[in-house]
Amino acid sequence: MLKFLSRVRIEFNALDPHTAASMEFLAQCNTRKAKESNPACQVVVKRRTDDHPPQITVTFVNGIEEMFDATATPAQDIRNMILEKGQMLETEQMFKEAGEKWPVVIPEEELSQSFPGTKSFKETEGKWRPLRLKISSDVYDNPYAYTTVRVRLV
Repeated sequence: MLKFLSRVRIEFNALDPHTAASMEFLAQCNTRKAKESNPACQVVVKRRTDDHPPQITVTFVNGIEEMFDATATPAQDIRNMILEKGQMLETEQMFKEAGEKWPVVIPEEELSQSFPGTKSFKETEGKWRPLRLKISSDVYDNPYAYTTVRVRLV
């Protein structure tokens, strides 16, 4: 999770009963696996004494900062949102390294076009039959391993 982040700031009042998500997220940030994924990520904890609600602020490696209300959002949801955004960052980076435009924009008229070499179901109706095949190998030999594929009978 930390590999997508450059900085994490967790703010909470230890006496506030709504600090569970903050504390859980802090625990996730302090795991060995998380720290090894990005040792350069700064994890800053600010213990407050006022009535300010607990909040988590993360800065992604591309500089974008996002703030989460830790009273309303569970720690696992925050983690999942960070992972989703991180995967988008990785995808964007892969496209840029390959010299492709980002984001990829597919024109509306191309979305409705059929792929060359494919036919609609009505055109193939009655010409395709299911065929049951047994799958086995030296590594995986299960007598109940079957799959159904559709083949064209000519």
